[in-house]
Amino acid sequence: MTPPFPALRPEVLSMADILAVTAIMVAWLAVGRLVEKPPAGYPSVSALMKTYRREWMLTFLHRQPRIFDATIVDSLRQGTAFFASATMLAIGGILAMMGNPTAIEGLAQDLNAAPHDPLVWKLRLLPVLFFVADAFLNFVWSHRLFGYCAIVMAAVPNDPADPMAEARARQAGEINIHAAKNFNRGLRSVYFGMGALGWLASPLALALGTALVLWMTLRREFWSQSRRILMSDTPK
Repeated sequence: MTPPFPALRPEVLSMADILAVTAIMVAWLAVGRLVEKPPAGYPSVSALMKTYRREWMLTFLHRQPRIFDATIVDSLRQGTAFFASATMLAIGGILAMMGNPTAIEGLAQDLNAAPHDPLVWKLRLLPVLFFVADAFLNFVWSHRLFGYCAIVMAAVPNDPADPMAEARARQAGEINIHAAKNFNRGLRSVYFGMGALGWLASPLALALGTALVLWMTLRREFWSQSRRILMSDTPK
């Protein structure tokens, strides 16, 4: 009798597979929380940039003309649009590969992976699809938020002495921060999606890919040269 849940058969999903997939999901959630809510005495690059985004909007309030600021926001929107388009194409490519396991088997053979049932290759692409889809959604929402930021910036009165001027500028700063937060989430999902590709080779390769992405993400947020530069200008 055929089991009702073939994905649970040992030859399809072993304990090593389950542990490796659990590890990458836990790492993804943990690093995201650590980056967005770092220890009070050791802020991440993302946390430090919040201060600069707020200062940007207060400087924008007194800058005349404000074309420079509009150009920056437009550049940020173009970046999010590019990544959203790239991840959308990646989703289509992954779905195509899942519909044609033969192509995956050829890639796995190049990686010296053991032969498996076609269902195995489809399952091993699911984490990649999840991360890329999450990245796409975050990039799209980030693009939308940068658009909101541009509108609020346009609503800032030209006269800095206007009672609503500073309040509008601060609102634009907070929306800008939320847009950047979603953009960073999208990038992290792309990184972990790349690490999840290691599962096509083996559970061990997935674990190694997870460790590499985790180290790279933490290094860029907490031990990078850019962080040292930002900290050198941060008031004590």
